[in-house]
Amino acid sequence: MGPMALASYACDPAHSRGRRHPEPPAPTRNPFQRDRDRIIHSSAFRRLVYKTQVFLNHEGDLFRTRLTHSLEVAQLGRSIARALGLHEDLVEAIALAHDLGHTPFGHAGQDALNACLHEDDGPARDEPRGADEPHGGFEHNLQSLRVVDALEERYPAFDGLNLCFETREGILKHCSRANAEWLEAREPGGVGARFLRGHSPSLEAQLANVADEIAYNAHDIDDGVRSGLLTLEQLEAVELFDVFRREALAEHPALHGRRLLYETIRRMLSAQVYDVIDATRRALAAAGVRTLDDVRSRAPLLGFSPAMREASAALKRFLLVNLYRHPQVMDTTGRARRVVADLYRAYCADPRLLPPPRPGVALSLRRRVADYIAGMTDRFAIREHQRLTGERLFG
Repeated sequence: MGPMALASYACDPAHSRGRRHPEPPAPTRNPFQRDRDRIIHSSAFRRLVYKTQVFLNHEGDLFRTRLTHSLEVAQLGRSIARALGLHEDLVEAIALAHDLGHTPFGHAGQDALNACLHEDDGPARDEPRGADEPHGGFEHNLQSLRVVDALEERYPAFDGLNLCFETREGILKHCSRANAEWLEAREPGGVGARFLRGHSPSLEAQLANVADEIAYNAHDIDDGVRSGLLTLEQLEAVELFDVFRREALAEHPALHGRRLLYETIRRMLSAQVYDVIDATRRALAAAGVRTLDDVRSRAPLLGFSPAMREASAALKRFLLVNLYRHPQVMDTTGRARRVVADLYRAYCADPRLLPPPRPGVALSLRRRVADYIAGMTDRFAIREHQRLTGERLFG
C-alpha cells in the first residue's frame, strides 16, 4: 500500500516556508526528507545513543536511550500521520531531532544546568550575555533548535543544518516569552512568532509532541519492570495498563512475566494510537479545518480524547510516584546533578578546559559552558568529572 495522499491541512513540502539559507532543491528527495537525512547524519544524533532517559548508561545495555526513544517516537508518529493524511517525512524529522539538545543524564542533567545558569555565583556571574545567545536558564527544546541552527558544523557556507522552517518549528515545542522575543528579533515572523501571537504549530509538530508522550509512558513501564523497580502487581492499580493486561489474559490465559508485559504494552500503544486518530478526526471536523492556516489559527487539535487524556495523566502520576521518585532513581539523579554542577563550575573557573570558541560567534562564557555540557554523553560527562575532580561518583 502506497503513501496516503496529503490532507489539505497538512504541511506540503512544495509550499514550505523554506530554509534560512537558500539552497537548490535535491533531485530525488523532498525538503522534509532532506531534513530527516541531515538530522540522522549529524554528530548530535549519534551522541543520543549514549544519552539516557530514566536509567543511566552504566546501569544496563537494554534500557532506553535518547536514540532508541527518538526512533520509537518516529515510528508512532509516522503511523498516525499516515492515517490522518499528514506528512510522514516531516513528522519523522521532528521526532528524530526533538531531543538533540538534551543534556546527559536526562531531566536530572537538564535541571542541574538550568539551575547553574540561573544561580551562577562563580567567575562568569557578571559577564554580559552575548549577542548570539538566548536569555538566562536552559531550555532543552531551545537547545535542540540551537543544535540544528548553530552548533552543528558540517557545511562550508553556514552553521547548523539549515533545516526547513516547518521542521524547526516542530523542534521548538516550548519556549519562554523572553527567548521567543529574542528569536523574533533575529528572525522576524520565524519560529518564535507563534509563542508571541498565541498561534498553534502544524499538525505534524503537534503529532510529534503527542507521539513523544505515548512513547515515553510505554517504555518507562517496560524499563521500570526490567529494572525491578516496578512490578506487574503494582501496575494493576493503573487502569490504562490493567484493562489491557486483563484483556491479554482473557485471550491467552497462560501468559505471564515478560510476554504478558509486552503484550499489555502493545495493546496499550495500539489503543492510544487509534484514540489519537479518532479524536483528531472529530476535532478537525468540528473546527471546520480545511487549510494549514486554519490549523495555526486554532488551539491545538491533535491529541487524545478526554477519557484517554485522563487515563494517560493517571499513568504519568503513577510513574512519577513509583518510578521517577523511587529512592534508587533519586540517588542516581542526585549524583548526576552533582556531575553537571561540578563540571559547570570547573569550566567557568578555568575556560582553558573548554574547546576554543567559534570564530565570529558572540557568546558569554556561561553559554559556551552550557553548550559544551549539553552536548556531552553520560559516559563522557562521568569520565570528565572524574578527571577534573578525582572523584568517582558512578561505577
